[in-house]
Amino acid sequence: TVEERSPDILKVVSFYSPEGSYDYKFLSNYVAINVRNVMARIDGISSADIIGEAEYSMRLWLDPNQMAQLSVTTSDVLAALREQNVQVAAGKVGAPPFTGKLQTEYTLQTKGRLQQAEEFGAVVLRANPDGSALYLRDVARVELGQADYAFAGTFNNNAAVNLAFYTQPGANALAAGAAVDAELERLAGFYPDDLEYRISYDTTRYVSTAISQVTESLFQAIALVILVTFIFLGNWRTTLIPAIAIPVSLVATFAVMQVIGMSVNTVTLFGLILAIGIVVDDGILVVENCDRHLRDDPNMSPKQAASLTMQEVGGAVIATTLVLLAVFVPVAMLPGITGVMYRQFAVTICVAVVFTSGNALTQSPALCSLLLKSGPRQESRWFEVFSRGFGGLTARYDSGVSWLLRKLAVVVMVYGLVVGGLALGVLSTPTSFVPDEDKG
Repeated sequence: TVEERSPDILKVVSFYSPEGSYDYKFLSNYVAINVRNVMARIDGISSADIIGEAEYSMRLWLDPNQMAQLSVTTSDVLAALREQNVQVAAGKVGAPPFTGKLQTEYTLQTKGRLQQAEEFGAVVLRANPDGSALYLRDVARVELGQADYAFAGTFNNNAAVNLAFYTQPGANALAAGAAVDAELERLAGFYPDDLEYRISYDTTRYVSTAISQVTESLFQAIALVILVTFIFLGNWRTTLIPAIAIPVSLVATFAVMQVIGMSVNTVTLFGLILAIGIVVDDGILVVENCDRHLRDDPNMSPKQAASLTMQEVGGAVIATTLVLLAVFVPVAMLPGITGVMYRQFAVTICVAVVFTSGNALTQSPALCSLLLKSGPRQESRWFEVFSRGFGGLTARYDSGVSWLLRKLAVVVMVYGLVVGGLALGVLSTPTSFVPDEDKG
């Protein structure tokens, strides 16, 4: 039997008896018979395993002192069990090739294997000439126990059986977890009294929390990009054009991800967050250049400005796109398990960049010709203040760079400190493929 499953546990469900009505072995066998197979058939679940399963087993606890006094060995016990605990075919009376004129054929039925502890205790070890017999119960304590006592589970100080769920490779953890919860709730209506269950370990909570936080960061990144674009362009018309490019590129990226079989997870969402800052760059370049032409030449129409802009920056848009692809496409070809994670990240960014380039070459100039206006315009008071302040900051930055270029020794010293700090951080930080995270 070949069974494909993810190595990580999806959920652990604890079945227990709050009032102590059932012991560990009853709980284990009840779950094995009535719950496990039903849960294993859920779509997306590869297997449902009982951690420390306690299968019913007839336990014969031999008393060595009694056996020594009665001259009984373990071989005698085994021989008696093999002889008396058997399944036999008793046959039939009157079945062919019987040649008589019997009118009825009788099927003989005999008792099968022993089932109760009392039946095992009545196994005869030795029959004496005086008619007395030595029974197994005379040298052993017989009870219905469990096959293995190496493991025991508890939940809130009650004996508990823990059922661990594993997903199939590539299954949606959230969908499989929701299906497990629904099926557990349905089966709860058939449980005997004083049998309850609790989900004691649930990784879907961590997954949903992580995705919700990344999704929140995604919207924050969109808001920040639009805000920064508006502050530096100073006009809602010019801001609207790159802002429209963001959802277009993201929706197109999601479509391609679905076609090639990629799921929305923390890796791909992180790639989308980084891609948001990239998807507006080309659009801003087109809008800003088109707006500059309209300011400089009052007689130029928005359509003419858009056409001239594409003649000037169209090649630059294509070139920057190819440079980004040259960086991330090789990353998508890395081998091994590390390559699988990098591939999702790289493909997400590559697809977003390609669609962004297409938007900048087609959608952005078309929107510029429709939304922008020709001629000089009255700037807002806040934008004039911001422009002066940013201009002063740029001038001070230029002065600082000029001073540093004359003080190469200082630059080399600072650079050495940065490299030393980086090396110290690399050596002192614990390394692992996937760092441990708090999952609650």
